[in-house]
Amino acid sequence: MRDSLHKSSRIAPWIALSCLVVPMFASYFFDDMFSTLSHLFENPSLLELGWNSADYGLYTSGYSVLCVFGGLVICGMLLDKWGVKVTGSIFVGMMAVGAALVTWAITSGLAPKTSLTIAYIGCMLFGLGSEIAGVAVTRSIAKWFKDGPMAFAMGLQLAIARLGTAFALVMSPKLVAAKAPGEIYSLAETARPAFLGLGLMVAGMILWALFVAMDARRDRIVGLDVGQSSESDKFRFSDVLQLLKNKQFIMIALLCVFFYSSIISFKKFASAILIPRFGVPVEAASWMVSMLPFSTVIFAPLFGMMVDKLGKGTKWMVTGAILALTAHLLLAFAPQGVPFYGYLSMVFLGFGYSLVPAAMWPSVPKIVPDKILGTAYSLIYWVQNLGLMLFKMLAGNILAAGTAASAIQQAPDGTGSATAVSSAAGAVGVEVMFVAVCIAALVLAFGLRHSSARKPELRLDDPIQ
Repeated sequence: MRDSLHKSSRIAPWIALSCLVVPMFASYFFDDMFSTLSHLFENPSLLELGWNSADYGLYTSGYSVLCVFGGLVICGMLLDKWGVKVTGSIFVGMMAVGAALVTWAITSGLAPKTSLTIAYIGCMLFGLGSEIAGVAVTRSIAKWFKDGPMAFAMGLQLAIARLGTAFALVMSPKLVAAKAPGEIYSLAETARPAFLGLGLMVAGMILWALFVAMDARRDRIVGLDVGQSSESDKFRFSDVLQLLKNKQFIMIALLCVFFYSSIISFKKFASAILIPRFGVPVEAASWMVSMLPFSTVIFAPLFGMMVDKLGKGTKWMVTGAILALTAHLLLAFAPQGVPFYGYLSMVFLGFGYSLVPAAMWPSVPKIVPDKILGTAYSLIYWVQNLGLMLFKMLAGNILAAGTAASAIQQAPDGTGSATAVSSAAGAVGVEVMFVAVCIAALVLAFGLRHSSARKPELRLDDPIQ
């Protein structure tokens, strides 16, 4: 029965993959839709929405709140108990509901603090839905490509999802075109990226429903009962305690927190950093930061193949962390108003963004037993979301403080140059924070390198056979 099914429907896994990638593309787009518009929040008087940079930082931090407060672990248990079709449908739906709530909040015309509160709740729902939907998508790909090119399928899904980020970074400034000085951005104009993201989300829900129907039909034909799980696969609190005693696991989890915070949190405020630092227009800033997802689409699979063939994973982690640190040093201290350094920093950051994950994620199964591997990844995502939530809020507050300082300064020539200097100072302040974050990531990468040298039996630097 299985052989005949395989022969008669070789194209079915690729159709399933096509259905699965759209919700993730939509999720990445919606998450990054304001990244290249973050500079607008530095002057809330020009936004009918009325949010400032601290408000925007608070809003973006909402993505991680439910994930941090137990959502990832609890929902991972639900995936084991109820299966992908039921649990995935719940959280794909939650992702869309959260996106709809955010869109309504920023077009409602309510007071800024009220709209921010509603959008924050929407972002919390969207964040947890996105994270668990991502796990459901990954597990579904593993199921459909069990006897086929699973790694390639997963890499392709990640590449297409990150194209959603690139699409947001490039498209959002076109949807919210720059205005003449003093003109106010209306609610409808500010919300254009959200409406596009919500439309993509609806398309993703439709295709997810198609996948669920395909998956149910496949289970009926093959005779699978996906709702069952073995005793060894069930979550136990003792598994968490076992992981917390694993020093290498702790270092990888913390490396994930600091490294990803230096990139994902940076993207949320990219235009507010790049524009004042390098004197570029909005569209140029969007193209600069879009180099990050575009580079990972190309280089992440190539670096993954390199790690598979050559090993030396901890060496590549150190190299990627050094590249990220170099990028943020350029963003913080390179000569003011020279766009070349902005582009160069994005090249370094893009290579680091591709290299560290390619070496880091395959290292986890080497140090964690298979029976608690799911718990291990859930804990890493949990810690990662905690770090992202905190660093986004901190970055928003640093930028808001810089903008507030500009309000009490007066340019000696009356041209507003003091405001520009203060805006650049706020960008430098945020980048100093990211430099410190990168130093922490580099120390952890060196710690893993040292641990691998002392304990070769861990096989952290062995090629993947």
